[in-house]
Amino acid sequence: MIQTISMGFNKFSGHLPSDMGLFLPKLKILYLPETKLSGRIPNSISNASQLTRLDLSRNSLSGIIPETIGNLRFLELLNLEFNNLTMGSQELSLLIFYLANCKNLRQISFSSNPLHNFLPNSVGNLSLSLQGLYLSYCHIKGSIPAELGNLSSLITLELSNNELKGPIPTTLGRLRMLQALSLGDNKLEGHIPSDLSHLKSLYVLSLDSNKLYGHIPTCISNLTSLRSLYLGFNQLTSTIPLNFWSLTNLLEVDLSSNLLTGILSLEIGDMKVLRKLNLSRNQLSGNIPITIGGLIDLTSLSLAVNQLEGSIPESFGALLSLEILDISCNNLSGRIPKSFEALLYLKYLNVSFNNLRGKIPTGGPFVHFWSALFISNDALCGAPRLQVPPCNEGSPRRKKAIVSNLLKYLLPTIGLVMLIVVSSLAYKICKKENPKFSQQTDSYNLPTWRRISHQELVLATERFSLNNLLGEGSLGSVYKGTLTDGMNIAVKVINLRVEGALKCFDVECEVLRNASHRNLVKIISVCSNMDFKALVLEYMPNENLEKWLYSHDRCLNFLQRLKIMIDVASALEYLHYGYSAVIVHSDLKPSNVLLDVDMVAHVADFGIAKLLGDEDSMMQTMTLATFGYMAPEYGLGGVYNHTISIKMKKFEEIRIKGDVSKSNDSDYSSNEDGSLGSVYKGTLLDGMDIAVKVIKLLVEWALNCFDAECEIMINVASALEYLHYGYLAVIVHYDFKPSNVLLDVDMVAHVVNFGIAKLLGDADSTMQTMTLATMGYMAPECGLGGVVSTKGDVYSYGILLIETFTRKKPTDDMFVREMSLKHWVNEALPISTIDIVDAKLFGNKRYSIALEECISSIMRLALECCAELPEQRTNMKIVLATLKKIRTKSLSDVEGH
Repeated sequence: MIQTISMGFNKFSGHLPSDMGLFLPKLKILYLPETKLSGRIPNSISNASQLTRLDLSRNSLSGIIPETIGNLRFLELLNLEFNNLTMGSQELSLLIFYLANCKNLRQISFSSNPLHNFLPNSVGNLSLSLQGLYLSYCHIKGSIPAELGNLSSLITLELSNNELKGPIPTTLGRLRMLQALSLGDNKLEGHIPSDLSHLKSLYVLSLDSNKLYGHIPTCISNLTSLRSLYLGFNQLTSTIPLNFWSLTNLLEVDLSSNLLTGILSLEIGDMKVLRKLNLSRNQLSGNIPITIGGLIDLTSLSLAVNQLEGSIPESFGALLSLEILDISCNNLSGRIPKSFEALLYLKYLNVSFNNLRGKIPTGGPFVHFWSALFISNDALCGAPRLQVPPCNEGSPRRKKAIVSNLLKYLLPTIGLVMLIVVSSLAYKICKKENPKFSQQTDSYNLPTWRRISHQELVLATERFSLNNLLGEGSLGSVYKGTLTDGMNIAVKVINLRVEGALKCFDVECEVLRNASHRNLVKIISVCSNMDFKALVLEYMPNENLEKWLYSHDRCLNFLQRLKIMIDVASALEYLHYGYSAVIVHSDLKPSNVLLDVDMVAHVADFGIAKLLGDEDSMMQTMTLATFGYMAPEYGLGGVYNHTISIKMKKFEEIRIKGDVSKSNDSDYSSNEDGSLGSVYKGTLLDGMDIAVKVIKLLVEWALNCFDAECEIMINVASALEYLHYGYLAVIVHYDFKPSNVLLDVDMVAHVVNFGIAKLLGDADSTMQTMTLATMGYMAPECGLGGVVSTKGDVYSYGILLIETFTRKKPTDDMFVREMSLKHWVNEALPISTIDIVDAKLFGNKRYSIALEECISSIMRLALECCAELPEQRTNMKIVLATLKKIRTKSLSDVEGH
C-alpha cells in the first residue's frame, strides 16, 4: 500500500481526484507543493486517516477548506499557504474546532489565502504541540485573541498583513519558547506590552506599520536573543532607551517613521554585528556619534529626515562594508569626509538638504553618484556633472587670466544679445500699435502652417467616423485623417459643451504655435469657427506609450524605453527652461506620449498647460464656499470679485425673511403667511418681479422685530462696504450665511469666518482654475488646490518613469490604503529590482546583472522626482543629464557582454 506521495515542484495540472482518500487508507505523507494544481481539496481526504503530513502549498487551489481535515487525528503538518482557499459562509471557528482534535499538530500554515474571517478565541484550544502558526495575508479581522497565550510550545507566530485591530495581548508574554513574532502591517493600537520582554528566546520581533504609540519599553533589553527588530511606521514617542544599545547581537533595526526624540548614544558603537540600521523620519537631534564608525559589518544606514547637526564623522570611512548611506534632510554642516572614498562597496550616498560646504570627493564610489544626491547644501563644489560650482583652487595669476579671457569674449556677446533684445522689443511695440502688422485671421498665426477648412477635415476623417477614432479625452476626441494630397493627420476635435474646453483650446494653440522642439507634437493647422474648433496635428503611426506598455502583441526593450523617457525629459526641459516663458504641461501620462514612425517620443495634449511667464509658479484654488450662498461665477472656475459678497448679501436678506412660494386667488401671489406678516410676489409697471413683505402691525413686538432685521442687515452691509472699499486691499468674504453673522449683547451684527476669504490687492478680481490633471500622475500639491509649478511636471515624470519600467499603473488595484506605486518601488529597491521591474526586460541573461544596476539607478532617480514636497524634487535638467549617463553606461555594458 502507498504510504508516501512526494511529487512537489513539478508542472502537473488539473484537479485532485474527488475520491482520492478512499483508495489511499495507508497514506501518511502527501507532498505536492508548487505543482500547478487547481480545483478544490476533496472532502474524501479525511478518509486517508493515517496522514501525518499534508502539503498542498503554492498551487491554485480554490473553494472552501474542508473542516473534515480535522478528522486526520495523526496530522502533524498542514500547509495550504499561497492558494486561493476561502472559508465560504462558514466561520473560521468551525475549522479551528475540528483541528483541535489533531493533538499531534505541530504546524498550520494558511498564509496568503483570502479567508476574510475573524480569528476565534478557540484558537487557544489547538494542540499544545503546535510550534508554528502562519496566518499572514489572510484578511483576518477583529482583535488578536488573548487565548493564543495558551499555545505554550509555539515557536513562530505569523499574523502580519491582515486587518487586525486593538491592543497586543499581554498573554503573548507567556509564549516562552517563541522565536519569531510577526504582527506587522495591521491596525494594532496601544502600547508595546512590557510582557514581551519575557520572551527570552525571541529572535525576530516585527511590529511595524501599525498604530502603536507610547515609548519603547526599557525592558526590551531583556531580549538578548533578538536579531531583528522592526518597529517602523508607528507613532512611538520619547527617546530611544539607553539600554537599547546593549542588545549587541542585533543584525537589523528599523525604528523609522516614528516620533522619537533625543540624541544618539555613543554606545551605538557597541552593536558590532549590526548590518542594517534605519532611524530615518524621526525627530532625533544632536551630533552623529563618532563611535558609529565601529560598526564594521554595517551595509545600510539611514538617518535621513531628522534634526541631526554637526559634522559628518570621519570615522564613517571605516564602514568598509557600507552599501547604502542616507543622511539627507538634516542640519549637518562642514565637509564630506574624504575618507568616504575608501568605501568601495558604497552604491548610494545621499547628503542632500543639509548645510554642507567644500569639495565633493572624486575618488572611489563618487564616480558613480549623481547630482541630486548633493542638492540644497550651503556651498558644495566639485565636478560640473554634479551641478555644483567648480571649486576655487587656482592661483591669483590664473584667476586674472580667466577674468581677462571672460571679458574678451563676454563683452561682444553681451552687446549682440542686447541688440537682439532691442530689436525684439521694437517688433513687439510695432505689432501692438499696428494691428495689421500681425495676421488677423480666424486661424492662429503659425510659423509654418497650411490652411485647412472644416470641409476638408470632414472628408479626411470620413465624417469623423468611429473607424478613424484614435482616442477620447475629457475635452474632446482625436481622429485619424488623410488629406487629398495623401498626407496623414491627427485631428483633435474640441467638445465645446465641456466647461473650460474653449480656454483649454486657446492654451494649447498658444503653446503649440510658439513652442518648437523635436519631442513636442507638431501642429499643422487650426480650424476654428463659432461651432467647431479643432487642432490639426502631425500623425503618429506608432500611437502612444500606453498602447506599447500594455499591449500583448508589442514589446519595448530596455533601451527603447530609456530612449523614450530621454525624449520626454528633453521635451520637459525645453518647456521649463528653453522657451521664452515657463510652460507647465500639468497632465503627463503614457497616453500623452506619442511615438512616430522611428519610435521618437513626442509630448502631446497641452489643453491644461500653464504659461507662467517669468514666474516660477502660480496659485490654483478650489471651491470651498457654501453652495447656495455662492455667486454663479465662482463654481467651477471663474472670477473672484467683490460683487460675490454683495450677491450673497442679497440672497441672505431674502433667506432671513423666510420666503417660500405659494399661491392664492388674490391680486397678489402670497409667498408666505408668517407670524409677523405675509410675503407677496408682485410685478411693477416696468415688468420687474418683486417680493413684498407686509408687516402685521397689530401683532405685538412685530414692528420691533422688523426694525431689528433692518438694523442687522445695515450692520452687515456696513461690514461688506468696509471690506470692499475701506481696507487697503479689496477683501472678498466668500462664505456669507446666517451662521457667519454673529450678534453681540446689543444685537449688533458682526461678520465672521474669513477662512477662505481672498485679498485681491489693487485688482478688482483674480482667476481661479480647476484641476483637470489625471489622478495618479498628479503631484500632491495640485490635487487639493495649491501651487502649479514645474515641480508638478517633475512629479508626474517620476511616476511615468516608474510605470515605463515596471509596467504598473499608479491606479493599479494593488495600490490601496497607504501603498502607492512610489511606495512600492521605495520598499523593494534596497532588496531587489528584479521583483518590481517588467519581466520582459530580463529576457537576455547575459547582461541581466548590468541591466539591473541601470534600472536601479533609474528607479532612484524616479523616486527623487516623486518626493512628497516640491522643494525636495530634482529638476528636468538634472533628470535629462542623469538618464543620458545611464544610457551611455548601459550601452557599454551591453557591448561588454
